[in-house]
Amino acid sequence: MVSAPGDAQDGRIPYDELPDGVVVADDTGAVVIVNVAAERLLGMPADELIGKDLGSVLPLVDRSNRDWWEVCNPYGGLSIRTGHPERALTLVGGREVLVSARYLRGARLGRVVRVVVTLRSGAARERWDRERAELVAMVAHELRSPLTGVKGFTSTLLNRWDRFTDDQRKEMLATVDADADKLARLITELLDIARIDSGRLELYRRPIDLATTLQRHVASRVAAGAAPQNFRIELPTPVGEMWLDGDKIDQVIANLLENAQRHGGGVITLRLEPVAGGAAVTISDQGPGVPSELIGRIFDRFWRDRRHGGTGLGLYIAKGLVEAHGGTIGVGRAPGGGAAFRFTLPEFVADEG
Repeated sequence: MVSAPGDAQDGRIPYDELPDGVVVADDTGAVVIVNVAAERLLGMPADELIGKDLGSVLPLVDRSNRDWWEVCNPYGGLSIRTGHPERALTLVGGREVLVSARYLRGARLGRVVRVVVTLRSGAARERWDRERAELVAMVAHELRSPLTGVKGFTSTLLNRWDRFTDDQRKEMLATVDADADKLARLITELLDIARIDSGRLELYRRPIDLATTLQRHVASRVAAGAAPQNFRIELPTPVGEMWLDGDKIDQVIANLLENAQRHGGGVITLRLEPVAGGAAVTISDQGPGVPSELIGRIFDRFWRDRRHGGTGLGLYIAKGLVEAHGGTIGVGRAPGGGAAFRFTLPEFVADEG
């Protein structure tokens, strides 16, 4: 960061450590501070910008091609103004940036002595818009199929109840129940994503026996029709109870098991073992494995193998839930060549007093 000679910089604000660009102008409109992020966005070194007029350093126009500084007039106009919220503006040359400003006054309702402008690339908003569009499209697609099933079977039963035997009615109601479970699971995933992204995910810890948890998940898969010989549980060394959010760990294991069944093959091995400061669970299969070029992407939101369908949210949520516990998750190759997902969970020590 470069500041104008003699400018009193507030040492409490490490501008160069901020992810967004910051440009500060004094009471005359001359630029006195330009941080590193702003240098990158503007494509010029700070020492060539210091001392110049704010409007020439940030030649911004709005969507009506009006000079933004004439529109907002930070040094004139109403004395109650404190700035403007973030909005999309365009630098001369056509590059879109997201800009917000804060007007600092020497006294209440006094003249402006500092204009602090923050800016970031419009690419961030484009990425967010694209992800939001993908989310809407995915939700619409995933909701349509089970809703169609629910609507179709319930309408048929209501209108033609007497034409079906008890066994036929039971079969149709079982399908409706399964489709309702799909809808509930999708809604849970969307809520989890919202909490993970906003940092509002809460854990409700209680003593959990991970070995019993793994056995329960395998039993559930077998009860649902999977062959029992397709699962193997390895417990080389006992692991004691751990303080975990059982519901969220259930989600992690269920997502990894579903991933192994959908994308893997052969025997699925669930291994629980103690590690320094906690425990590790590895779920591996005997399928084709994860190509090395994709290992860094499969935990991204919306990543999915389009050959096998899915929402592309399961592994992203699993990562968020494990990290909320202070653990880590990753993927490698299993001894048999398939994928091996491994997550670690640290011991939790409750605060005393």
